[in-house]
Amino acid sequence: MASLSESEVTNRGSMWELDQNLDQPMDEEAGRLKNMYREKKFSSVLLLRLAFQSLGVVFGDLGTSPLYVFYNIFPRGVDDDEDVIGALSLIIYTLTLIPLLKYVFVVLRANDNGQGGTFALYSLLCRHAKINTIPNQHRTDEELTTYSRQTYEENSVAAKIKRWLEAHAYKRNILLILVLIGTCTAIGDGILTPAISVLSASGGIKVQNQNMSTDIVVLVAVVILIGLFSMQHYGTDKVGWLFAPIVLLWFILIGSVGAVNIHKYNNSVLKAYNPVYVYRFFRRRWNSDIWTSLGGVMLSITGTEALFADLCHFPVLAIQIAFTLIVFPCLLLAYTGQAAYIISHKQHVVDAFYRSIPDAIYWPAFVIATAAAIVASQATISATYSIIKQALALGCFPRVKIVHTSKKFLGQIYIPDINWVLLVLCIAVTAGFKNQSQIGNAYGTAVVIVMLVTTFLMVPIMLLVWKSHWVLVVSFTVLSLVVEVPYFVACILKIDQGGWVPLVIATAFFLIMYVWHFCTVKRYEFEMHSKVSMAWILGLGPSLGLVRVPGIGFVYTELASGVPHIFSHFITNLPAIHSVVVFVCVKYLPVYTVPTEERFLVRRIGPKSFHMFRCVARYGYKDIHKRDEDFEKLLFDCVLFFVRLESMMEGYSDSDEFSVPEQGAAGRPLMMSGAAAGAFLAAEKTSMCSNGELSFSSQDSIVPAQSPAPAPALRGVTARWSASTEVGDELEFLNRCKDAGVVHILGNTIVRARRDSGVVKKIAVDYMYAFMRRMCRENSVLFNVPHESLLNVGQIYYI
Repeated sequence: MASLSESEVTNRGSMWELDQNLDQPMDEEAGRLKNMYREKKFSSVLLLRLAFQSLGVVFGDLGTSPLYVFYNIFPRGVDDDEDVIGALSLIIYTLTLIPLLKYVFVVLRANDNGQGGTFALYSLLCRHAKINTIPNQHRTDEELTTYSRQTYEENSVAAKIKRWLEAHAYKRNILLILVLIGTCTAIGDGILTPAISVLSASGGIKVQNQNMSTDIVVLVAVVILIGLFSMQHYGTDKVGWLFAPIVLLWFILIGSVGAVNIHKYNNSVLKAYNPVYVYRFFRRRWNSDIWTSLGGVMLSITGTEALFADLCHFPVLAIQIAFTLIVFPCLLLAYTGQAAYIISHKQHVVDAFYRSIPDAIYWPAFVIATAAAIVASQATISATYSIIKQALALGCFPRVKIVHTSKKFLGQIYIPDINWVLLVLCIAVTAGFKNQSQIGNAYGTAVVIVMLVTTFLMVPIMLLVWKSHWVLVVSFTVLSLVVEVPYFVACILKIDQGGWVPLVIATAFFLIMYVWHFCTVKRYEFEMHSKVSMAWILGLGPSLGLVRVPGIGFVYTELASGVPHIFSHFITNLPAIHSVVVFVCVKYLPVYTVPTEERFLVRRIGPKSFHMFRCVARYGYKDIHKRDEDFEKLLFDCVLFFVRLESMMEGYSDSDEFSVPEQGAAGRPLMMSGAAAGAFLAAEKTSMCSNGELSFSSQDSIVPAQSPAPAPALRGVTARWSASTEVGDELEFLNRCKDAGVVHILGNTIVRARRDSGVVKKIAVDYMYAFMRRMCRENSVLFNVPHESLLNVGQIYYI
């Protein structure tokens, strides 16, 4: 940008206007690109193959529920056949209403470009309404190809809901708290699933040897759990090809055994498909232990939320096919067969699953059951990693090490710190309770809370994203709550019988997430209010009032516009600054991914003589800084591309390629990326060389091939020729500065509560947040900054 004269500054009015004109948020940099992320079409054969593969990833948890459901429904034994038939009828219609109708055919459609889970729903809402509690979003972010959103009529119901949500900050906070509750209980689900699945499968050893101690079963379960978590660093991609065949074999086994038991013992259980028996079940057990039974029935749909969270790599149609053709029929046969066996052997309700298996296939069935329990545990563990990654990206979890275990599937990750925390908690739950009943009570509590959160989040999704009629929204909500609220009450009444475990786990993770997010938001607000005026920077002059030493300084900031306070703090305390300064902002958006060609935005700050730039790197919650990626090189290349493209666009307007420019290129902000800039430069080279009058030299400078007498039509060409000389000098200057050395300047901030703050705030900020800051990974590690090129600038923020 050319320097502003005194008259120009006067004409613009106040310093505030000057500040706005010099460093506005990047508008034109984020030009629209062609949408490359339309929904893919799959052939029938590929769709069936994906449906088969989804069995091993999505349905393992739901499929292992027959191991422990009936024991938790009747922990005190069975007195009457009608109770078994009524419980079976309740299981049948619970499976039909929740997994089949609610999730498979409704909730799965609310995915974020194939990403499922609580945070995926939250990201959808953040794109359609301004409810993000960290206000670092800008309208240019909405032009991303992955940033899909709806427009609303002024007086529509969706518009009114949108305005209602955006009206007050407390509504945004309530929504965030709801999301965090669902996320934290889902993490508790990831702890309890391995515990109850592996312990239930290991219980098959005792069936053939009644004299065996329960401690032996628990020991076997603990050994399996240790082996399971110790193998996590290899990733599911190494052994994932085994998962689908194992789970398919498991479903065939339980379905076949169920059909045999119906024929062999008592086919009268088929009348449970009449919903009248649900009413009879409630009437018979209302004054006895109906809530205990409901808590047991709740376990038949555990894994349903994991079905949504593990959506990542499979189209919705493939999951719908797998569930309706294989999972749902086999589960109905399995539960019906167990009910038939229990009616004939009421004393075996404790271990009805293994007792109902024919002796000839008992041990093969035990091996398959154990393998299926491991697969089910793997699915929830992987889902927990994904949840932590999403929470971290949206500023709700401390920075932890994330390892990609597959080059083909970015969704397959491993988090070492979380892995060992899960292992310790799983072993503690398994060894502490030693029986399925109390773990089942805890498990049901975690599952039903997540389901309720999903139901509440689906209401604004249906109104804002789908623009559904309010009658459909009310119908969906009422039908979901009619089923889920009784189960929630049943689980809450069993808090003292193990239900307290997921509440304690969820509370601990909630405090971690909320305190981290609160301090992150307050720190961002502090930086926004204390950022340096661009007018002050201009007043320092090209040298910024200091000695400009050779080299490039990358100054990291959370601000996407304006000069951070850390910069003024730095130049106030040191007598020199680098010849080239690049302010780097890395921010996450409420999208699942940002395409590489749209990731970086670059613009110039101040006149060209200042050699100051801003680079904004945008990521989605699925994206991550790869360790083999040279972030420093990417930043420098983007600045070089910006300078080249800036000179290319300096000499002409959109209407007339050879017209005299109205303003310098510095006044024309650009979006820059390697792929986009390369394509643009190639196109420019082709178009300008094809007219026979211009050509490119080896330095990509435009020089006249033939020099006729100057004509009015070629004044723009002369201007561009002059600009090319300038850009060549600037590119050479940038390369010399890079050779002189690169320094990464990071803020090493200490956040403290004010002296007049309350006791709770002081504990949260001065102790909890401070401890998490010391324990989490440094930004320098995330950006892969060499230690010898790192410069920390210390500051204290009082919030």
